[in-house]
Amino acid sequence: MCRVKRTERLFAIAEALRGRRTGVTAEELADRFGVSLRTMYRDLDALREAELPLAAERGRGGGYALDRTYSLPPVNFDVREAAVLLVLGKLASELRLVPFTQTLSSALDKVRAALPTAAQRRVESLGKHLTFVGVPAHKSHEHVRRAVETAWFEARPLRITYLGSDDVLSVRNVRLESVTLERTTTFLQCRDLERDEPRQFRLHRIERAELLDPEP
Repeated sequence: MCRVKRTERLFAIAEALRGRRTGVTAEELADRFGVSLRTMYRDLDALREAELPLAAERGRGGGYALDRTYSLPPVNFDVREAAVLLVLGKLASELRLVPFTQTLSSALDKVRAALPTAAQRRVESLGKHLTFVGVPAHKSHEHVRRAVETAWFEARPLRITYLGSDDVLSVRNVRLESVTLERTTTFLQCRDLERDEPRQFRLHRIERAELLDPEP
C-alpha cells in the first residue's frame, strides 16, 4: 500500500487548511489523507507546535480552520498539481464543460507561468499521455489509485495483483506508460517488465498495487 511520508502529509494538510476558511473536521481530514483519526489528531498537534495558527471550533459548521487573520503566502504548484490542473482545464475547455473558456485559459496560463522551464516541459510531456473521454463508472481501490499516482509521476514500476476476466488473480510487474479515462472504465496502458510487451489493465480490477524501486 502506498503511504505518504509524514512530512509530506503535514505540508499537504496545511495546504488543505489554507485552501478553505471554513471548518473541516478531523474525521474528514483523516479520510482524505488515508490515516486513522488518532494519527490525524497527532498531525494537527504537530502543526500547532510548528506555530501554524490553527483553531478548532465546535458546533454546526465548525471544525479545524486557520485563523482568519492569517496572511497567506503565494501559492506554489509542484509538477504533479500543475499537470493535473492543466490537463483537467484543457478537458473542461474541449468538452465545453464550462462556458468561460477565456477566463479558464487565462487561469491556466498563470499556473503554467508559475513553473520553471524544466517543470513546464515535464508537465507538457505528462499531459500527452493522460486522456479523459468521460467519467469512469467503475470504482477502484483507493490504495491502488495512490500507488498508480505515485508510479505515474515518479516513473516507478509497479507490482500489481490483477483480477482477470476469468476471475483468476495474477501478479505482474509493470511500467505505466499512459492512462485513459473512458465513460465506464479507467485503462492503464503498461509494459509488462518480465515479458517486455505492452499490456492493458482495467484500474478497477487491480486488487493490490505495490511500488517497486526505480529502474536503473
